[in-house]
Amino acid sequence: MLVIENLKYRHERGEMDYRFDLEIERGKIAGLTGPSGAGKSTLLDLIAGFLPPDSGDVVLDGRSIIGLAPENRPVSILFQADNLFDHLSAGANVALGISSKARADSPEVEKALADMGLSGLSKRQAANLSGGQKQRVALARTLLRNKPVLLLDEPFTGLDEETAHAMRAIIREIVARQGWYAILVSHDKEDIAALAQNHYRLENGRSHKV
Repeated sequence: MLVIENLKYRHERGEMDYRFDLEIERGKIAGLTGPSGAGKSTLLDLIAGFLPPDSGDVVLDGRSIIGLAPENRPVSILFQADNLFDHLSAGANVALGISSKARADSPEVEKALADMGLSGLSKRQAANLSGGQKQRVALARTLLRNKPVLLLDEPFTGLDEETAHAMRAIIREIVARQGWYAILVSHDKEDIAALAQNHYRLENGRSHKV
């Protein structure tokens, strides 16, 4: 179980007090919706360790991870922006999901690209990929990190329906097979309906199970 328990945060400008309570079962995806400013990205940043909470806890399988530095947390994030290194090849970008020393032509990287429908593109510079291809490369890199907590921040925005459908299927299958815990932030009702077993809505800085 991944438990976000009474997790509180107040922005320095004091514009909003946030308090989050969520529970996610192993192999499940929780959908997170709400208006802009409700705290969706803030919650992901708290879980990932990019923001320090004022109080509360994040507990993974009975162990608190709140005291761990971001690089030591068992968490991966896929953002709306692909965050690729445009000067590197697709394969080199994916290899970073393993380590900074991993080979771009390793079998793991080739398989990850093939799973995304990108066979034969490992040597193509990221700057020369389409938007949909870049997002699939970013997903391959994220999944290769093999972390049990997967945070998805509007990952399908701007993608054509065929690419979005394929990425949803990949994420759903891998989360279930690996027994990961995933949180999907999306404004798209179809994303939530296709992927989320549980649905939380954020309003006025509070989380509510739908």
